[in-house]
Amino acid sequence: MSDTIINFRQARKKLARAEAERQAQENRIRFGQTKAEKQARKAEEIRRTRLLEAGRIEPEPDSNR
Repeated sequence: MSDTIINFRQARKKLARAEAERQAQENRIRFGQTKAEKQARKAEEIRRTRLLEAGRIEPEPDSNR
């Protein structure tokens, strides 16, 4: 027999933490964006909105009514 005593509660918690960290790392790779990517996406969205609004034609008010 081994002379090392193992606390099963602590061992289960250690395994659960390792699994949670593995899953978190996988999610970061799959879904994550860097701060620079987020800023670039936001800047592009603002640019597109401004371009769209610049081309908008406002209807003239009807003076006959």
